[in-house]
Amino acid sequence: MRSSRSERMTQPLMAPADDLAPASYPHALPADFVPARILIVKVSSLGDVVHNMPLVHDLRAHWPACEIDWVVEEGYVDLVRLLPEVSHVIPFALRRWRKRFYQRDTWRELAALRDAIRARPYDAVLETQGLLKTAVVARTAARVAGAPVVGLANATQGSGYEPAARLFYTAPVTVPRQTHSVRRSRLLGAALTAITPPEPPRFFGERARSLHIEDPLWADLPARYAVCFHATAGAKKRWPVPSWHALGQRLHAEGLTVLLPWGNEAERRDAETIAAGIPGARVLPRFSVMQGFGLINRAEVVIGVDTGLVHIAAALCRPTVEIYTATWRWKTEGYWSDRIANVGDDGIVPSVDEVYAAATRVRGAES
Repeated sequence: MRSSRSERMTQPLMAPADDLAPASYPHALPADFVPARILIVKVSSLGDVVHNMPLVHDLRAHWPACEIDWVVEEGYVDLVRLLPEVSHVIPFALRRWRKRFYQRDTWRELAALRDAIRARPYDAVLETQGLLKTAVVARTAARVAGAPVVGLANATQGSGYEPAARLFYTAPVTVPRQTHSVRRSRLLGAALTAITPPEPPRFFGERARSLHIEDPLWADLPARYAVCFHATAGAKKRWPVPSWHALGQRLHAEGLTVLLPWGNEAERRDAETIAAGIPGARVLPRFSVMQGFGLINRAEVVIGVDTGLVHIAAALCRPTVEIYTATWRWKTEGYWSDRIANVGDDGIVPSVDEVYAAATRVRGAES
């Protein structure tokens, strides 16, 4: 049943803490609130989209019949479609639209976005990005009378939060300043459900565990290999090349082939430099995010810096070592499985011994 709400929620809600009983959660929704449709707005980046997925499971666990739509950057549409709980995935392409702002096709696509989010009224809209552009999208969506637009009332440490976004929310939610990326979006959902999000969080369904395993691109993969995601957009987040050499040599001594992905020409050159110092190492052909699932699922271990494909490996609970050098580990570290190890921290570059020990440990952990 759909409940009507005649009054908007304009006062900030306080996100529930782990030690609060569900009955004590402050919320302004009727006790019989059962939404028929919810819209989620989270457009990027790759790691953030993955970390937003447990929110979908939380909502559907509480309201099994609820339809959930998701607005996401066009490059991640197929990724979100891996969640059977999502009814409609609505593409967003602001980066491309900005480059072609005066072209007719851009305006057609913008109109299609507007039509898609206004095609059916939502009982709630959850905007988990905290940016002005996404807040505008959330507020533009069609809603039933009094339906809340839930968003972040405050920035978390190191986030790209834009305070002006709060003006577009009817239900801003205050979260702790140091809140993990996964928990932050789940707390926005908890403001609706009034239930502590269960642990561990859930990400992909079973289909993701066999996705692209038989892809022809991976036809000649070695029987045993380690994927080393060395590349990242931020130079400070990289791990030193000599460290990759030393680690790769140890893995090679165990019989593991080191595989090195890349995403652009500069990263390909870096991969070749790293491969030159590791016996038998291979520089992989370029592949898509979705093809990356096949590579990750067959790996004996995934080792990499703070980047999206490493977070996918952690979400799949594959043996994964996440290397942090210039970002706070607490923001994105995988904490939901013994098969995930996190080494280093902001300003603390982990040693080869630390990374190798972590790689050994996660391979021995039970799935």
